[in-house]
Formats: sequence, C-alpha cells, structure tokens
Amino acid sequence: MPEPVTPVTFPPAFLWGAATSAYQIEGAVREDGRTPSIWDTFSHTPGRTAGGEHGDIAVDHYHRYRDDVALMADLGLAAYRFSVSWSRVQPTGRGPAVQVGLDFYRRLVDELLAVGIKPALTLYHWDLPQELEDAGGWPERDTAYRFAEYAQIVGEALGDRVEQWITLNEPWCSAFLGYGSGVHAPGRTDAGASLRAAHHLNLAHGLATSALRASMPARNSVAVSLNSSVVRPASQSPADLAAARKIDDLANGVFHGPMLHGSYPQSLFEATRSITDWSYVLDGDLTLIHQPLDALGLNYYTPTLVAGAEPAGPAPRADGHGASAYSPWPGADDVAFLQTPGERTEMGWTIDPTGLYDLIMRYTREAPGLPLYVTENGAAYDDKPDPEGRVHDPERIAYLHGHLSAVRRAIADGADVRGYYLWSLMDNFEWAYGYEKRFGAVYVDYATLERTPKSSARWYGEAARTGVLPTAGEA
Repeated sequence: MPEPVTPVTFPPAFLWGAATSAYQIEGAVREDGRTPSIWDTFSHTPGRTAGGEHGDIAVDHYHRYRDDVALMADLGLAAYRFSVSWSRVQPTGRGPAVQVGLDFYRRLVDELLAVGIKPALTLYHWDLPQELEDAGGWPERDTAYRFAEYAQIVGEALGDRVEQWITLNEPWCSAFLGYGSGVHAPGRTDAGASLRAAHHLNLAHGLATSALRASMPARNSVAVSLNSSVVRPASQSPADLAAARKIDDLANGVFHGPMLHGSYPQSLFEATRSITDWSYVLDGDLTLIHQPLDALGLNYYTPTLVAGAEPAGPAPRADGHGASAYSPWPGADDVAFLQTPGERTEMGWTIDPTGLYDLIMRYTREAPGLPLYVTENGAAYDDKPDPEGRVHDPERIAYLHGHLSAVRRAIADGADVRGYYLWSLMDNFEWAYGYEKRFGAVYVDYATLERTPKSSARWYGEAARTGVLPTAGEA
C-alpha cells in the first residue's frame, strides 16, 4: 500500500489572490482621457512585439471588470492585485488627475469589496506616460518626483478603501530591459541610462512611499514588488562565485540595498565603474529611498545559473529575458548565463520550486521582521480548449502545487509569508511576446474575449477556499 500523503495546509489568515497589470488586460487605450504610455508606443513600433501585437483591446477588462470580479468571487479568491494605468489617471504624467480615469478604479475597488475580495493596488507596472519618456524617462531625476505626485493623487482617491499598496512592480525590468537590452518599452539600449534609471526608480519608490503615508490612513500597508533573482554559481570556483556575486548585485542589491539597508553594494560601484560614476546619487537620496516598509513583495519564476566566462569570445546569455544584441547586465560581459537543467515552461524557464523557497528564506534573513508576500508566481503553457470547450492544464497545476508547497515549507521554517498572488488571473498581452504566451488560470478566447476557467483555476480556487492544497492530480 502506498504511504498516505500528508495534506499541505496553510495558516488560516494566509491570503490567496491572483494578479494582473493594467496594460496587459484593460484595453480602452484611447477612452476617457487616457493618453499613450511607453508600452502603447513600443507595441505599435514595427518589430518590437510578436506579430506586431499590442494592448489596444487586450482582454477588454476596462469594460468587463464586473464580470471579471464575479469570476474571481466564483473561484473563491480572497485578494486581487491589479495595477493603475498612470496615463489613465494623469495623462501627461503631470498636473491634476482626470477624475473619469480615477473613477474606473473606484468602481473596480467597490466591486471587489462588495464580494469580499481584498484589493491590492500596484501604482506602477511598467507603463510610464509617453510624455514623461519624451522628457527623458526614468534616467531623468524629475520622473521620480512626478511619480510621487501621481502616488499622492491615487492615495488620496483610494486610500480609504484600499489597504494594500505596492509602489513599483519589478523595477529591474523597467530599468534594465527598458533602457539596457531594449526588449521592453521604451526600447533603449544604453547601459549608463539603465543604471541611472535604476537609481531614479529607487528614488521614486522612496518618495512615493512618503507621499502615500502622508495621504492615506495609517492602517494601510506600503510595499514594493521585486523580481529578485535566485543567482546560483555553476561551481564553487573563484570565477563562478565572482560571477554570481556580480549578477546578484545587478539583480538584487541594486534595489534591495538602498530600499532595505540605505546603501548600494560597494562591489556594484566597482563592477560598473567603466560605465558610470554614479554622480547622480545625490546627498540625501539614500535617506529618501530607505523608507520603512510594511511588507515586501517577491516575484519568482525561475533561478539564474551563471559562470565566469571564458576569455575568448562573447559570453553566452541564456538569462531568459528575451533576445537582444544588448545586455541588460551592465558591466557583466564577463559572465556566462547558462540554461538550468530540468523541465521548462513555454517561456523556456526551468521549473524549480526550490528557488522560491531559497528566495523567501533569503529575505527572511535580509529583512527580519518584515512580512513577505509572493506577489507573482506562475507559468505559461500552450493551453487549448478540448472539443467540449474545457481547458485542462495539468502542467500548471503541478507547477502551482510544487511552488505553493515550497511556500508552506518556508513558513514552517520560520518565514513570515502572509499571502500568494497567482500570475495571472487570466491570459493576456504578454509584453513583447504579444498573445503567444498564456499565463492565465482563466483561458481567454482572443477572438470573442470569452473567459473559461482552466482546471488550474478550479484547483487554485479549492486551495483558496480550504487553505489546503488539493493533490496535483485533482482539478
């Protein structure tokens, strides 16, 4: 007889949610005063996205949000993490808000609260107003101050009803994919600009945190979501360990250093000395950035494997961040990025739940006493309806079971993980990949925009309602 399987049970207060972002789902890009963001411009530039696809309609959440909230309630979700479109609220990135733009988010929040779903609001998920990019974008210091003004506007409008706030989502992607490798909007390829952008995103986070605290009830929580990399050396050789340290600084220390500790790693300055002198870090900046946080969001998909590169020839870069002749890793041309072994998702990312466990435990040590949330975790698969219109995705169920089990193991080992947000609620516009990659627990027919919960959505909903993981074979 097989041994009985011990159920994976979560604490009663654990928050079960799903996540999306504005440009990926809303559509309605020219309605009610909204103006272009950098992603509108980028996705309409030939050659930038798969098939020239864009988010003009996306999955039309702007008009279908009530149905989408009803779907979340039917699945049994307790929380929903969404982002606000900056250019829908403040079209030029400056000046007063467009109230009709804010009204959409007021209606969305009210709809969520009416069915008992906790809203978690992300202020910035990569969609900078185009006018601010035209003025220099994130490499310019002024953008951080414009972001703080925007944060205050949204905080004053929704702070009475939304308790969970996130300033930035994955600033690494904004800085290094947007301004370094150019595979994300705005598509610039300037290593020095990417480092300036990283600093000004840090500054924006600190200024926005202060602005939110000044404009909202004290009970509200302010956090940031980092896609911190789990960087592993290919061996324990000095060259491979040095490569891992360099990438850890560029992936993690560049953000959590100033945000959590009030300083950048000295080794980061040394590694990038040939690119920038960091003179844009002004006196007082680190104090402005280093604001106390109420929680930290961690986004995780796959680990990173690196080695010291051979002296001859370019270093391989299987870093999972899209193809480009330009690197998103400034000062790291001597680092080889290797494909990690194991099963992979449609993104080509290796499935490794131990990375999520390691990430959680790292930040349990890095920021003791700070509550953690997994604000993104999920997988893309080639999901298709069967002849009856049902969408079975056992691979995603197995993925979720493995990663949620890793979360529970971390909690058992002392980590204060308060919740988990599945990426993503539904299939949507996957940035430069267009509509090719499906991360959703809910299938979207892009021709009709009909939503169909996949078997993983029902599986996850059961976990959310009971606090117990169904076995990976259940749906």
